[in-house]
Amino acid sequence: MMDVVASNKLERTKVWGQDDPSVQWAGAFAACGGKGATQSSTIVYEIEPGARLGWHTDATEETQYIIAGTGELHMEDGTVHPVGPGSIFVLPTPIRHDLANTGKETLRAVAFFAAAMFTQTFDNVMMPPKTHVLGTPNREG
Repeated sequence: MMDVVASNKLERTKVWGQDDPSVQWAGAFAACGGKGATQSSTIVYEIEPGARLGWHTDATEETQYIIAGTGELHMEDGTVHPVGPGSIFVLPTPIRHDLANTGKETLRAVAFFAAAMFTQTFDNVMMPPKTHVLGTPNREG
């Protein structure tokens, strides 16, 4: 069964780094295994000015599309890529990366993952739920 999701109406979960006030964002799963998808996952998220996602690796390939705002995509090899509305990029597994909002407005993006169930491992302990590992609601099987 196919569902159309009004992403602007999804309740965002606020997430932050326990030991780093610059790591803070809010996101919601639009689709994942058991929630409208069988082989992929989609997250909508926002990062406020001056904040960032936090360094992490994903357990599956990720494609991102920036809807609004400007930022910098930082890669583990030291490269930095400016991003803005309309930017699309693919992050292969298991490349460590971070995304920072460098602009004056909320950075809004959609992330598409190539699995219905996956995890993300962050350098920081993420709150909630006070762990380094986040992911799809069904990630425990």
